[in-house]
Amino acid sequence: QVQLVESGGGLVQPGGSLRLACAASGSAFSSYAMNWYRQAPGKQRELVAGITSGGSTAYVDSVKGRFTISRDNAKNTVYLQMNSLKPEDTAVYYCNALNSLRIVGWGQGTQVTVSS
Repeated sequence: QVQLVESGGGLVQPGGSLRLACAASGSAFSSYAMNWYRQAPGKQRELVAGITSGGSTAYVDSVKGRFTISRDNAKNTVYLQMNSLKPEDTAVYYCNALNSLRIVGWGQGTQVTVSS
């Protein structure tokens, strides 16, 4: 099991930006696929973005062109750069790690609130 710690959430005005980070424990980070999920109040958890161990990325349609997922294997960290934020992006954001399609860890979540 890998320990994951998210950071970078907060309150931002519509149109603003935030960068989330998810730091992983251990020495196998570079072999994991990493994902960012979010869960808004009263809604199901939603997959937002993912990045493979090789660096290929994918996004849910609602964030394409606004969010960018990246990873720094030297720092055992995956990032989610969020630009042009909208109120509907308000949610708790979680990261998880997959090893050969098996989930090996979840973070505790970080709150993102987009409001004027």
